[in-house]
Amino acid sequence: MLGLAHLDRPFDYLIDAEQDADAVPGVRVRVRFSGRLIDGFLLDRVDESEHPGKLGWLERVVSPEPVLSPEMALVCRAVAQRYAGTMSDVVRLAVPPRHARTEKEESPAPTSDIVVPERDGWRAYLTADSFLDSLTEAAPRALWQATPGEDWPARLAELAAHVAAAGRGVVVVVPDQRDLDRLSAACEPLLGDRCVTLAAGLGPTARYRRWLAVRRGAADVVLGTRSAVFAPVHDLGLIVVWDDGDDSLDEPRAPYPHPREVAVLRAHIERGALVIGGFARTAEAQVLAEAGWAHDLVADRPTIRDRSPRIDAISDEDSRVARDPLAHSARIPEVAFDAARRAIAADTPVLFSVPRRGYIPSLACARCRTHVRCRSCHGPVQMGADQQLTCRWCGRVELRFRCVECGGTQVRALTTGARRTAEELGRAFAGVPVLTSGGSSIADSVDGGARVVVSTPGAEPVADGGYGAAIVLDTWAQLDRFDLRVDENAVRRWMAVGALIRPRREGGAMVIVADASLSPVQAVIRWDPVGFAAHELANRVELGFPPAVTMASIDGDTASINSFTDLIELPTGADVLGPVPLPPGVRPPAGVPDGGEIERILVRTDRRRGRELTDALTAAQVRRNTHHETGPIRVQVDPPTIG
Repeated sequence: MLGLAHLDRPFDYLIDAEQDADAVPGVRVRVRFSGRLIDGFLLDRVDESEHPGKLGWLERVVSPEPVLSPEMALVCRAVAQRYAGTMSDVVRLAVPPRHARTEKEESPAPTSDIVVPERDGWRAYLTADSFLDSLTEAAPRALWQATPGEDWPARLAELAAHVAAAGRGVVVVVPDQRDLDRLSAACEPLLGDRCVTLAAGLGPTARYRRWLAVRRGAADVVLGTRSAVFAPVHDLGLIVVWDDGDDSLDEPRAPYPHPREVAVLRAHIERGALVIGGFARTAEAQVLAEAGWAHDLVADRPTIRDRSPRIDAISDEDSRVARDPLAHSARIPEVAFDAARRAIAADTPVLFSVPRRGYIPSLACARCRTHVRCRSCHGPVQMGADQQLTCRWCGRVELRFRCVECGGTQVRALTTGARRTAEELGRAFAGVPVLTSGGSSIADSVDGGARVVVSTPGAEPVADGGYGAAIVLDTWAQLDRFDLRVDENAVRRWMAVGALIRPRREGGAMVIVADASLSPVQAVIRWDPVGFAAHELANRVELGFPPAVTMASIDGDTASINSFTDLIELPTGADVLGPVPLPPGVRPPAGVPDGGEIERILVRTDRRRGRELTDALTAAQVRRNTHHETGPIRVQVDPPTIG
């Protein structure tokens, strides 16, 4: 596996009689290439070669274990073409490193019987019966929008059992270990040892042992995080990606494939069913629905209303906040406190969602929200326990603050953080237990009963019986960012919170401290993820952003970018945007020296010409390699962060 674009193709070798039995398609081999031994995979056996020159001999078969099936080789090639990468880079993601001792172990046959559950949990969704019927007979493709309060691990476990009972393989991909633990617990009673989990946290040996068990047919169902989308199940019947908008699914290694797109390609190539599910919906998933490639699997409006909590929104400018002293000191309006008090009185837990963890990490003018900066070095200013303002960079004390924009003299916390909010709530709800979840100390679940939970987004623990109320604070910190997906991410996070709350008929309430007229807030109030995704997609079409177009980012130093763009033969109608500085938070390409200036250009083209663009980028990489250019460069197709 050479990893160079100009060598990204199969090479022919001769196999001697002693290697004939072990040299089957899919095994790892060693070959001599350009005078040195390299590792590779045997893709196929043919009687004659079309290569006109002299062929070398296969050096040896590293292992007789066929780890790269012909179907997975096709998937890897398709992913490489989709993302303008090399097949060798994709195979490294799909096939884990070898552990010789583990390969010698036997993979015990499964002993558990599959329990096929009833369909009652799915009957809340329109067309669910026809979808379940077709799972074992055809290859349906669905976008599942889970209702508020839905036990999504149980529903996915039921799907997996339904397909596995028909003798076909299942792959389910979730964003992180917390989701994987919940899903595994739901699958175990139905599937037993026919189900395995694959995640990086297992360690290389344990992960390879389980991966081999799947490849050898000792397990029918694979649950895992990002790279599990390549799991080698036999006769793929269903592939599921849950919560595809979570940034934990963004692959950090070249060619940066997203599991959602890999699942789409794999379902098409291997003729399996596909489910992309979540409480919210991404614009990328909405494209599949509007193209007619996948259909909606949603509940009707009466069911959604019956399962939803009562959702209110209140902005900082609302008159109820203006006359509320608690809103100014703690950013928690009396309206939200009332909802929390009712939940506590009903002996149910309350959730407060805070954008980030910490103790007043950033300050702004209380009047115009301009960031407070040091007058000496322009560094960020913080407030200490003694209420004194000091610069976090140079330590200069700010004795008399005056806003440079409006002349205001008062400051406010941009995001007070979970710890400070927990202190404030501990005083407000004396005698009520207060738990924080976020950062390095994330709680997976909490007991029922009166308690206050302060959590950062994505770290919300599941409450036994559901939360009585949830208050989402500092929402503007999530919305007031320069990012293509900012509204989409806000809706996804807020719906994840809303899904943990009891329905309104049981007193469940959610308060979003935000302007109710904003479209993301309205989408949550109406609980309309499909309508919001369609609105987002329409905006992307109008503005010319993914997924309405195919867009590639090219990151590197100025010299490397200029050299690379000179080598690209762009398809007709393609636009080049930039160069601009690399967006904040995006890691620089490998090989860039510390402190080096990194730029980015964006290339976009009509979605119908997306393959032409990826072919042009691949061809440019080939020319770059043949010219022996080695400057740091990174090419990403449809990057997760555009800026």
